[in-house]
Amino acid sequence: LHVTRELNEIQQLIDSSTNPLLNKQFTSQKLEQELESGNFSILHLATHGQFSSNPEETFILAWDQLVNVQEFERILQGKTAENISSIDLLILSACQTAQGNRRAALGLAGVAAQARVRTTLATLWQVDDQAAAEFMVEFYKRLKTEPTIAEALRQAQLSFLEDLDNRRPYFWAPFVIVGNWL
Repeated sequence: LHVTRELNEIQQLIDSSTNPLLNKQFTSQKLEQELESGNFSILHLATHGQFSSNPEETFILAWDQLVNVQEFERILQGKTAENISSIDLLILSACQTAQGNRRAALGLAGVAAQARVRTTLATLWQVDDQAAAEFMVEFYKRLKTEPTIAEALRQAQLSFLEDLDNRRPYFWAPFVIVGNWL
């Protein structure tokens, strides 16, 4: 429910003609096909993931299967092979996508950086689905008006601080940028 609203509102904000891959449409094969066929400067994944120092336990969740870390990196590298900056911003809006461990920092966001994605916005801990959806919409609004990704993130966080329902750090502080902040 919240992901559908999140993606629909974001699509309206960025005037995208691309249809989101929702639920049964979000398969590993369809993700790869879409990335190969389209020119996306922003890739937004609102799906669950898990990070571990064991590659077999690191994945994002597609409808049909777990996309393990090697496959995820391969898909991203395939997209960036032709043009290093072809994915300027990868958004991983689900839980703990920037959380790593002692052996491997930065979690799935670090994998994206290794695959030459310019910038990744990810989360450090479990997020509330509704608040995350609202935060992502606010971030995209700010992305249209602010000069940098970092400033868009900061302004979205400040707007949550002004909201009595979302002012606790739990709602706005897990979002971090890995890579190029500009």
